[in-house]
Amino acid sequence: MEFIDLKSQYKASRDLINSRIQAVLDHGQYIMGPEVAELEQRLADYTGARHCVTVSSGTEALVIALMALGVGPGHEVITTPFSFIATAEAVLLVGARPVFVDVERETCNIDPRLIEEKITPATRAIISVSLYGQPADMDAINQVAARHSLAVIEDGAQSFGATYRGRQSGDLSTIGCTSFFPSKPLGCYGDGGALFTSDDALATAMREIRVHGQSRRYVHTRLGVGGRMDTLQCAIVLAKLERFAWEIKQRRRVAAAYDEMLHPHVPVMACQADRTSVYAQYTVLVEERDRVRAVLDTAGIPTAVHYPVPIHQQPAYAHLAAGECYPVSEDMAARVLSLPMGPYLSATEAQQVANTLLRAVGLRQAGEVEAEAMSK
Repeated sequence: MEFIDLKSQYKASRDLINSRIQAVLDHGQYIMGPEVAELEQRLADYTGARHCVTVSSGTEALVIALMALGVGPGHEVITTPFSFIATAEAVLLVGARPVFVDVERETCNIDPRLIEEKITPATRAIISVSLYGQPADMDAINQVAARHSLAVIEDGAQSFGATYRGRQSGDLSTIGCTSFFPSKPLGCYGDGGALFTSDDALATAMREIRVHGQSRRYVHTRLGVGGRMDTLQCAIVLAKLERFAWEIKQRRRVAAAYDEMLHPHVPVMACQADRTSVYAQYTVLVEERDRVRAVLDTAGIPTAVHYPVPIHQQPAYAHLAAGECYPVSEDMAARVLSLPMGPYLSATEAQQVANTLLRAVGLRQAGEVEAEAMSK
């Protein structure tokens, strides 16, 4: 069993992916070829944002977003300690300081109720993270930001294709960022990412920053980076877009089956009523996680932990939150466990995962969970 089955995904779209790659090989425009502009238009249309700017990775998207907003030394950016390290890393890379706010227990996303107390005169932006494929409570976050004239960046590396109150992830704030890392719901075969905004000036800044601050060839109007997404990776994402809606539907089918088989015996990261998830991960909460993982591993079931050590407890970041604790993040880090998830996970495999997990936590014997949930 695969934790994320990229091989089956490729087989399902082999001809289209291969033809898209071949087209790039034929025209030879490996940097900023026509597929780059085509993908940016498709993604902008998909999200509803006026602009999409493809970049070399999800991390680079965050860095470029902060640079476009003018965030730098002496500034603070409020974010979550329960995320992949890139969220806070990007803030430090531009010379600013990340300030952490604890997460909601129900979603593991930043708790909007705790943001305002961390705002200071040095605060310039808020980075929310749409963890596990579900957007944060963006309206509440945007409202806090508006009261203090702050920008909001959505770190949607795990949530492209999800919605919040009928709006697409990526078009929920000042700037949206996403990643096309291969394991993401919409991934390429290397690194890639994108930025979204409906602010024309920010879009211009982000386009210039990704090519070394260049407004036109050899004219550099601002500090920039080498942050372009290459044409081959854009071509792969274009091919995968053709099945993306179907794959999201299948991910939600698998998640619904897991919900039915595991609830109420094992706590899960529930999707809130006002949003949808693309289930970049299907995450449960368990006690004695190492023991539970060992049982699953013995049964041939791969698992992952996203994330075992909160950012504020990482050696390179601990000085940023000296003396502070974030109890929900710390509790979640000790208990979260991600199960196999993807559009190509079969009903039999999902049943095996659920049965084994329930046996591991001591609630049922293998075979007691019915497979019929997968057919609903």
